[in-house]
Amino acid sequence: MNYTYILKCRDGSFYTGWTNDIEKRMQAHNAGKGAKYTKSRRPVKLVYYEEHETKNEAMKREYAIKHMTRQEKERLIKKELSIYR
Repeated sequence: MNYTYILKCRDGSFYTGWTNDIEKRMQAHNAGKGAKYTKSRRPVKLVYYEEHETKNEAMKREYAIKHMTRQEKERLIKKELSIYR
């Protein structure tokens, strides 16, 4: 399985990425080895993710999310959180 995810950084900013192992990727981000952007913004918290069958689908979705406004990302995250309440 492949995942597209959004992290909330210590400074309140969002980081979007993709992976095929979400737990390992989260550990890497919080160890300072995940991405240059998150390295100085630790700790990071996983606030949203989607599952995709292929790497290509996950990467396309990452690209789409990265081009969303902050407000659009917040709505996406809020919508996901309301499903679990």
